[in-house]
Amino acid sequence: MEEQAVEICDDLCVGSDVNLSMVKQKMVDESSAADLAELFKALSDPTRVKLISAMLQQELCVHDLSVLLGMGQSAISHQLRYLRNMRIVKRRKSGKTVFYSLDDSHIEEIFLLTLQHLKHA
Repeated sequence: MEEQAVEICDDLCVGSDVNLSMVKQKMVDESSAADLAELFKALSDPTRVKLISAMLQQELCVHDLSVLLGMGQSAISHQLRYLRNMRIVKRRKSGKTVFYSLDDSHIEEIFLLTLQHLKHA
C-alpha cells in the first residue's frame, strides 16, 4: 500500500468555515463509538470472518463449520461463543445438534458492504 503524506494544519491555521458545534452534535456518542469499535474488533479475526462467510450461505452446525474451516470443534465453538456474545450469530438447538446462523440481516449487510468496499479499487 502506498504511503500517503498526512496533511496537518500549521501553527497559523485558523480552521475552516465549518460549524463545528453542529458536527459535534451529530457525532456518535462515546458508548456507541465503543460498541462500534467492539463490533469491528470481532470482525478483525480471519477465522471469525470465515465463519460468518459460511453462515451467509446457510445455517450450519459446529461439525459442519469444523469441516469447512479445517479446525477442531472446540476452536470453532470458542469463536462461535465470542460471535454469539457480540450478537453477530445466534443458535438454534434441534435435539442434540446446535445450529448457528447470522443474528440478523444487518450483519450480512455490514459483511457484504465491507467486501464491496475492499474490492472497489
